Amino acid sequence: MNVVLLEQKQHVAYVTLNRPEMMNAFNYDMLLKLEQVVESIRINPDIRVVVFTGAGERAFSVGADLKERKTLTEQQVKRNVYKIGEVFSAIDDLPQPTIAMINGYAFGGGMELALACDFRFASKQALMGLTETSLGIIPGAGGTQRLPRIVGEAKALELILTAKKMTAEEAYSYGLLTGIIEGHELSDQVDVFVQRLLANGPIAVQQAKFAVKHGMQVDLQTGLHLERKAYEITIPTEDRVEALRAFAEKRKPVFQGK
Repeated sequence: MNVVLLEQKQHVAYVTLNRPEMMNAFNYDMLLKLEQVVESIRINPDIRVVVFTGAGERAFSVGADLKERKTLTEQQVKRNVYKIGEVFSAIDDLPQPTIAMINGYAFGGGMELALACDFRFASKQALMGLTETSLGIIPGAGGTQRLPRIVGEAKALELILTAKKMTAEEAYSYGLLTGIIEGHELSDQVDVFVQRLLANGPIAVQQAKFAVKHGMQVDLQTGLHLERKAYEITIPTEDRVEALRAFAEKRKPVFQGK
């Protein structure tokens, strides 16, 4: 069985964690496959938006495969922790906008995958959290760094140190989610959001994402410099000229990503 599925529909890549019988827990093979899929997306200029989800109706992902972990040596555990962090950083660094479609449980590494995405939508029935301290470990795939950058230090400490399992409503109130959707409507409503992203110039979308994400890591003046450089990349594009032409002709622009 292919443990990670990749389907491309027009300009959208759908990545599905495909171990539903294990609630899409990450074993080492899945991490290696996910790494390959993410790299293939990065270098595909035809992909403009990426959606991550989990197979089945129960889970997005419950994190590390604890049955596998029990069989690993300490060195192998370190290998797995390094690999999952590396893969999620690659997802965080994708030039395309990324969406986590949380269709069920999202615990530990599953939650960290969602945090590595730009947007998170969850079904009303979803439960999520960084629950690692309840297992005597800590979030090791970016959770201690990405969560406070989204919800603030105090709230992140509360969630991580108590290993709290949040409902979708709680996660939304903390600012973790872009939206909460009825489970049977999740895919359709996420697609509505995807279409809003696709309606805009793909080069501009990627450069805006670059400016925001990298600008957040530096001081204001350096961030403004990054913004100007990102803007300059859009100036010679065919898409910018097309947008001006479409405005003059009172029609919607047809962007080519050129």
